[in-house]
Amino acid sequence: MAVVAPSLPALAPQVAMAGERLLPVLGPLQPLFPAGALRRGSVVSVTGSTSLALSVVAAASAQGSWCAAVGMPSLGLAAAAELGVVLDRFPLVASPARSPGNGGWAWVVAALVDACDVVLARPPAHLKAADARRLTARARERGAVLVLAGAGWPEAAEVQLAVAASVWEGLGRGHGRLLGRRVEVVAGGRGAAARERRVGLWLPHPDGGLRDLKEVVDERRAHPRRVVS
Repeated sequence: MAVVAPSLPALAPQVAMAGERLLPVLGPLQPLFPAGALRRGSVVSVTGSTSLALSVVAAASAQGSWCAAVGMPSLGLAAAAELGVVLDRFPLVASPARSPGNGGWAWVVAALVDACDVVLARPPAHLKAADARRLTARARERGAVLVLAGAGWPEAAEVQLAVAASVWEGLGRGHGRLLGRRVEVVAGGRGAAARERRVGLWLPHPDGGLRDLKEVVDERRAHPRRVVS
């Protein structure tokens, strides 16, 4: 007897005003994007941090968008939820396998692009350039955003984010507990995104989630801890 997989939500017709062509990103990430948001129909690449890739998806998910993840079997769902990803609207396809009627990774991503606002995917090694071009066109046609985690995408993404530096806090000389990580993220890309932009972030912040590094420093200066003798 055939097993029918549960259907994904149908994509609403793309009849939208200009402002609705954008999906939100978390505040600390806004300077990295030309419009301060994700542009529907675009491709974003993220290298150097799975947490950063999840952060790109988080605000859209929190505000009601269906998002999905493909080819990321070790994805931390607790970390995703902490960033704001709504797990009830976040289907996962951990390892897309090739089988009759299933063309593998590219086939699964295309199906999810048809159904979701944002698809987070880790490209497989040796992905064909033709498949990448087809998926780029599919995302543009459907008004979805394709967020690629890691290397392997043979095309130039519209927005390209990379972790340029990373330092964990909390470790002493061979001992201690990881409390938070400071990262420097550099952004580039094509067209309006070609100008290089850099931001410093806590990812994660010692209290959890994503914070702007400069904002945290300013808060500490404005509200220094009182020392009781």
